[in-house]
Amino acid sequence: MLARRLAVVHDSSIPQDKNQELRVAFASSDRKTIDQHFGSGTLFIVYAITMNSSRFVEVLEFPSALRDGNEGKLVARVEALRGCNAVYVQAIGASAICQLRSAGIYPLKVERNTSISHLISALQNKIRTDPPAWVVAAFIEDKDPDRFDRMDEEGWEDWDI
Repeated sequence: MLARRLAVVHDSSIPQDKNQELRVAFASSDRKTIDQHFGSGTLFIVYAITMNSSRFVEVLEFPSALRDGNEGKLVARVEALRGCNAVYVQAIGASAICQLRSAGIYPLKVERNTSISHLISALQNKIRTDPPAWVVAAFIEDKDPDRFDRMDEEGWEDWDI
């Protein structure tokens, strides 16, 4: 269960290119480093990241949870992160990975105490030089969410080969 969601209200007069923006969450108790397990983490810090900028978006706070295999706690975390493209964690179980992937969220496991600012810079560099498949997929999906509906309206033609 999500205990608290604290979001930053952004100035709508500042243009933002949502098509080239990733929403990325970081499991962090100190808001500076990755130091939490996905299933028992209490804070997820969310940033909007482009190849040249990043901005803090929100903090998701959960009550303390034990690493006891309680699958119910995962559902609330996945739902709260819906809309994110990825989540960086110190550790994560197989069930959580499956649930996140089903929700279109790519889980990334990193070493404990890896700096969030370092991860953001590294991701921006990868976006510019050699974007990973999950980044390419996120940008393609965001550009035209109705593309399959339009294709269906155009109809299908069977070809004999």
